[in-house]
Amino acid sequence: MKRTINWDDQRIFLAVLEAGSLSGAARRLGLSHPTVRSRIEALEADLGVVLFTRSMTGLTPTEAAEALREPAQAMATASQVFIRRASAPEAAIAGVVRLSVPDFMGIEVVPAMLERLRVAHPAIRIELSLSNLPADLMAQEVDLAVRAMEPKQKGLVARKVANIPLGFFASKAYVARRGQPLTTDQLAAHDIIGPDRNLSDLALAGPFAAAFDPAGLVLRTDSHPAQLAAARAGLGIALVQVPTGNADAGLVRILPDFSPADIQTWIVTHENLARVPRVRAVFDALVAGFHAMMRGVK
Repeated sequence: MKRTINWDDQRIFLAVLEAGSLSGAARRLGLSHPTVRSRIEALEADLGVVLFTRSMTGLTPTEAAEALREPAQAMATASQVFIRRASAPEAAIAGVVRLSVPDFMGIEVVPAMLERLRVAHPAIRIELSLSNLPADLMAQEVDLAVRAMEPKQKGLVARKVANIPLGFFASKAYVARRGQPLTTDQLAAHDIIGPDRNLSDLALAGPFAAAFDPAGLVLRTDSHPAQLAAARAGLGIALVQVPTGNADAGLVRILPDFSPADIQTWIVTHENLARVPRVRAVFDALVAGFHAMMRGVK
């Protein structure tokens, strides 16, 4: 094996590993298919190992390739951190901040907060990662995260900003067509939109579990934005974060005195980043945004 390996070849290796094909990696990286193939072949020669074997479904990573997945991902994360930190002087409220947010909040809640941040600090650039899986803040995969649970790791700075209640919502068109259920028994007789395979979402239904029997759901999806979109389209009744549902003039809250559960909401960053001005500015903007959103919410 060569003593030094081209870092760019490692980046290409990771792209092939994640895409599962040379063509997929080429599209992701903006390179030609022959270039990716030749760089992988060169990397295999430098390492003295076979990294991929061809199969009917594309490329299958060998054991050697799988053993290199974690360090390659760590290298990619370190490169991204390097670029973000170099995007502006440490003392400036400027540069790139990478933010991880659950998909529903990233689509329905956070953009308005980022608009206000944009007005206040126009030199900040946001990289928005939508995922319901927790990003690795300890490895600084992201600079900030909005999380639905209290972080336990030492070395993180966190602030709880909300207990967001969930409520039942349907479109005005649905209520006009089917009527508005006034009791839990009546709710069970209506068209319900709910989760597909996410057992924790089913558990949130709590005392309304009968209405959320998977066999009776008119639409099943584990995507919370898709559930809301289906309710807006008039397909049925869905569980929605109450501030979002209340803000939509086309939706009606069903059983307004009942909330099956609350979603704890925390803003989290690494302690090494908490005093970096651009990170602190985004942190404070999110805190203020969630506090403003929750005013008057029952």
